[in-house]
Parts: sequence; C-alpha cells; structure tokens
Amino acid sequence: MIAGMGISPEGVVAFVDRAVDGLAGIVRDLGDDLANQRPRLPGANSPYAILRHCLGVMEFWGGHVVAGRAVTRDRAAEFAASGPVADLLSAVEQAKRQFKADVATADPGALPRGSRPGMAPDEIELLSQGHALLHVLEEVAQHHGQAELTRDLLLRESGKGEKGAGG
Repeated sequence: MIAGMGISPEGVVAFVDRAVDGLAGIVRDLGDDLANQRPRLPGANSPYAILRHCLGVMEFWGGHVVAGRAVTRDRAAEFAASGPVADLLSAVEQAKRQFKADVATADPGALPRGSRPGMAPDEIELLSQGHALLHVLEEVAQHHGQAELTRDLLLRESGKGEKGAGG
C-alpha cells in the first residue's frame, strides 16, 4: 500500500491501464485524420498527442523516477506528436507492459531511484516512489478527461458528432 493513500502499486497499474485504454479507444475511434487534429480551442492538443504525452509520463515517472532506468524524454515533442494511429496503439501496449514491470520494482515509501530535471535535493526528499506512481495516475486520468472533451469538439467541428456529444 502507498502510505496513507489506500492504494497498492498494483492498483495504480490497474487504474492507469484503464485510463490509457480509454485514451487509446478515443484515438482508435477517431482514426488517423481526426486523432491527429487539434480542435479550435486555444492551447488544445490533438488526441494523438495527448496519448503520446501520457506514454511519456508513464515511461519517465515509472521507468526513471521509480525504477531508476535511464530515460530520454522530449516532453515538447510529445505534445507535437502525430502519426498513424496503429503505430501509437502498438506503443500503448508496450508502454503498459513496461509500466507494469517498472511498478513491480517499486518500494512505495522509498526515495525515488531517479530524479526529474530541475528537482532540488530537498524536493527529492519529499517525494517517494509511491508519490511518483500517484502522479502517473493523476496525469493519465486528467488527460483521459481532456481527450474526451477534445474528441467531442473535433467530432462537432467535423460535422461527425451530434450536439452535446459525450457523456
């Protein structure tokens, strides 16, 4: 269990998988054209880029911060990512397997095995591996909701969705 949180590392994996599967479903259902578009909303990202970013979050926070693997991440490139949906969906399955393996190494109360750029030494002491896992869950859940809204806007803008689409 992650101290004071009432969730196990395995629980984090289950909920992250659920949110990532939801994101992947949105991207799959939109297809190559719409999944790679940004809605007409300032600062919005494409569903493809949102999902790519979530995979980066899983790799960095699970792989580097928790498991201590060397991870090279280009966060800006995640938000600019585009490409064939099939390729991204393949990457999702690999990312889920790797995240599960990384989490299996976690000691929730222990200090991170890796640090994030710009993290001051006193910040590292405040962050546990369990906190890093919860951050991944927070990010993917948040971005799943963002992708749902983005999907609804794209469908409405393209004329392929009904007014009030979503749920």
